[in-house]
Amino acid sequence: MFLRWLVLAALPVAAQPVFTNAFPPEEFAARRAAIIDKIGDGVAILQGTTERPGEQPLRQANQFFYVCGVVEARAILLIDGRTKKTTLYLPPRVDRREKMMFGPSVEWPIETHPRDEFAKAVAQLDRRTIYTPFRPEVLGSASSSDPAALAKATKTDPWDGRSSREEAFIEKLRSAAPKSDVKDLDPILDAMRSIKSPREIAILREATNITGFGIIEAMRDAKPGIYEYELQADAEFVFKKYGAYGAAYFALIATGRNTWYSHYHLDTAVLRDGDLVQFDYAPDYKNYSSDVTRVFPANGKFTPWQREYYTIYLRLYQALMTSIEVHKRPDEIIRNAVVKMDAIMAAYPFSDPKLKAAAVKFVERYRANKGNSLGHSVGMEVHDVRNITPTLEPGMLFTIEPAMQIEEEHLGIRLEDMILITEKGYENLSAFVPVEIADIEKTMAGPGLSDALSKRP
Repeated sequence: MFLRWLVLAALPVAAQPVFTNAFPPEEFAARRAAIIDKIGDGVAILQGTTERPGEQPLRQANQFFYVCGVVEARAILLIDGRTKKTTLYLPPRVDRREKMMFGPSVEWPIETHPRDEFAKAVAQLDRRTIYTPFRPEVLGSASSSDPAALAKATKTDPWDGRSSREEAFIEKLRSAAPKSDVKDLDPILDAMRSIKSPREIAILREATNITGFGIIEAMRDAKPGIYEYELQADAEFVFKKYGAYGAAYFALIATGRNTWYSHYHLDTAVLRDGDLVQFDYAPDYKNYSSDVTRVFPANGKFTPWQREYYTIYLRLYQALMTSIEVHKRPDEIIRNAVVKMDAIMAAYPFSDPKLKAAAVKFVERYRANKGNSLGHSVGMEVHDVRNITPTLEPGMLFTIEPAMQIEEEHLGIRLEDMILITEKGYENLSAFVPVEIADIEKTMAGPGLSDALSKRP
């Protein structure tokens, strides 16, 4: 009953999960074939993540999952470029508690051997190049820069000093195969991950659907007097209802003056009448993320000043989005967007000098932009691997999330959408999530999850 309003919402998307499993075996097989094509006579070796240190579900590391989809602790995968054969090495599952936690073993469509035999296989490589990931593994609620920074801090800590698990594994490989050269597999995998396959796009679309439903429920539930974390609870109910593993990143839910901080995540403030709320939260769904942000009034109605602030930001934001073109460089897109922004600014009826100054600063920041990025890629990680070409090509997926801040008021606005580059241009996967003022206010007029809970006997 609690999702009655969710599933009946007039949205042009399906609410049911796309797949019962992440990908069919042939998707993973195609990825391994692409790796074989790159490594030639060498071998690629990847290690899966470890068991969780407690009563926690096991989530596989992204690079390992991308190559085979196997979710087993301490699994090791060996891809032989010479024989074009893949072997999976699995530890024995004899511990009673482990069986209680994870259930029966799974039959994988890959040849498997006991993990104890892996050492013998490595010793027989005989001067062949070994490719293995050098970066620390990425699990849920993280992007590659996060565990990399943690590993660096740990290694340089005088009271700690440990090497990363990946560094230890590399040293073990060098010791077991001293005549082999060990090279980084990450660049090969990153290039593959940069362009999303049709099946990946389907999962990212579903992750974005779930994200949008979570935001809509938060909009409906918002009212003065509730806490930021109560809106987080609305989204998390939706995430789990539709099969998400958990969150893709910590909830960025900011009300009032907290909107000044682009990545505020304390979520402990009370929504006040007259506040704007910034909501940025998405699920980790089948090892893939989404990233969408919306802004809405705490009481369901924009004030005249909020309308002026939000509308000029939205029109400038849309000028950037509608300038996106396939096969174009980001700097070309930005130059075209600035022409549109100048026309919008010339026609906009500003009533508050502070708003005009903030909008001018926003446009000038883009006018001076000499970079090669519009935002950040999204995929298995919310800040995913970088694009491999200087131009935007079909299959790339990224967000734009420019902020417009008013320092005197300690306020900020930041929207964010999931942009998929297609053969004809782009598709906004999150376009169904209300963004125009009339649509936001109409959505917020509907009952939320808290209303349903309050009516329970």
